[in-house]
Amino acid sequence: MAASPLPRIVVQRLLGIAERRGLDPALLLRRTGIRPDAVHGGTPPSIDQAAELTQELWILTGDELFGLGPPAPLGLFQLVMRSAIHVPDLGEGLERLAGAGQILPAMPPLSVGIDGGLCRVEIDASRLDDPDHFVTELLLTLIHRVLGWLAGRRIPLRAVELPWPTPDYAAQYEIVFGVTPAFATARLAFAFDAALLSTPVVRDEQELTDYLRDQPRVWFATRDYGVTVADHIRRILEQGLRGHWPTSDEIAARLNVSTQHLRRLLRQHGTSIGQIKQEILRDAAIASLRRGDESVESLATRLGFSEASAFRRAFRRWTGHPPAEFRALARATPPPNPAVTADPPPGPADPPADVATQPAGPAAPGADIAAAPADPRRPTGPTADPPAERAGCAAPPTNRAAARQPR
Repeated sequence: MAASPLPRIVVQRLLGIAERRGLDPALLLRRTGIRPDAVHGGTPPSIDQAAELTQELWILTGDELFGLGPPAPLGLFQLVMRSAIHVPDLGEGLERLAGAGQILPAMPPLSVGIDGGLCRVEIDASRLDDPDHFVTELLLTLIHRVLGWLAGRRIPLRAVELPWPTPDYAAQYEIVFGVTPAFATARLAFAFDAALLSTPVVRDEQELTDYLRDQPRVWFATRDYGVTVADHIRRILEQGLRGHWPTSDEIAARLNVSTQHLRRLLRQHGTSIGQIKQEILRDAAIASLRRGDESVESLATRLGFSEASAFRRAFRRWTGHPPAEFRALARATPPPNPAVTADPPPGPADPPADVATQPAGPAAPGADIAAAPADPRRPTGPTADPPAERAGCAAPPTNRAAARQPR
């Protein structure tokens, strides 16, 4: 399956913001492991690289809007989310988001109305200095993603209105939003079925913690919350990190399909249950080693490996580094100055056979963007460092952020 051009488009626009902010694009590419020739041609950057570049800009600007609007200090999104989660349904959750726009200068004002069975959400982005519209699009995407996450289900959009001319990459918007936008409109807005406002909010504090760990990757990687079969299976399999790993038959039963049909569906998405399980194990291992609060032996046992040596072999295949070396690399944070020229460590090799539940298929694409294997220096999936160790959702793991941005 061909890789999506979306990560490249995101990286190009982020580098444009970096130049406007007086930052060195070449330095940012080195830090995030993005090859310069991948920005405009060749193999596109991965979704993880686009996410880490976003985090780098958050850190260097100290601002969740990259300094392109009213000051949005790191941690603002987390603050708003902790307010929005403690409500009974999406209607009240949307009211909380709109209320934040009235109280917090950095939050864009929202206008919510119901007309003809549709709930229309208008976003006032007039306070942003955003000629490329990237931050504006990110805000619209974020609000839609948050609603879907709160409900634990898709929130299909019926309309998206973008008040700027049609760009060259207009076809990619349908991948992001699931609907073709209208351009050159009077307002920035999206609409969905008003009946969904009564959908219960099903999230709790622990799930919010997990969600915050995966920012901003989840904004770029999925169109809607849980769009594909692979998304649903990953959510079910992640329960294995807390004990019993669901079997193929158990997963199929939960999705109300036969085991054979489930495997056929996964093959159509270029993945398998074994592949998804290995990605979950990889992400959990990376997060633990970055935190440094667990020995390799304890981590291997927790992840279900029969012995630490099997885990070490698996981790080296995943990342190209043994666990101890990876932990040392994660702790070695260079200062933010142009003298930093070290190239990123090599990427991972093929996943191991000793943790697969069935033969692994080809590399698993995301819901819309084919994600590359994880670079050992960037957080991947829902297992990056917890928000308590970060300045909100914006900053990557503390051991990197602390050396670059005073807290």
